[in-house]
Amino acid sequence: MLQMLITGLLWFSAIGCGLLAGLYFAFSTFIMTAFDRIGQAAGIAAMNAINAVIVQSLFLPVFLATTATSAALAVMALLRWGEPGAIAMLVGGVLYVLGMFVVTMTFNVPLNNALAAADPASQEAASLWARYLTDWTFWNHVRTVASTAACALFIAAIAAQ
Repeated sequence: MLQMLITGLLWFSAIGCGLLAGLYFAFSTFIMTAFDRIGQAAGIAAMNAINAVIVQSLFLPVFLATTATSAALAVMALLRWGEPGAIAMLVGGVLYVLGMFVVTMTFNVPLNNALAAADPASQEAASLWARYLTDWTFWNHVRTVASTAACALFIAAIAAQ
């Protein structure tokens, strides 16, 4: 029974990590570049609109539930240390929680909040937008890699069972 629960959590986490990795990959590879090309005011407006809508979409439950299941899998891996897939489960869970969730809350969200508070047409916003494009995108790259690696590690844990 516990093994079925773990397998279900692994599948859920792998799929959640994969979905979020794809979203972050899109931002890292072309969305932020497109926002830069449309100009400061339009780019800020577009990013602020996304930030307002995303937390009211299916993104938020997937984001939170995948974080919770990944953390739970890391704990379960410690409790079942000698079993096949435990190392992949632990590393995947820790990598996802730290590399995606903690990075998001520590870096991306504060940058989003600062952007939302700025007047898009101001000189202050010009400086903020330049930093935002560089800093937010860097941390998004970290989230992309962490989510992708965690997805692969959860799949490896499934395969090891």
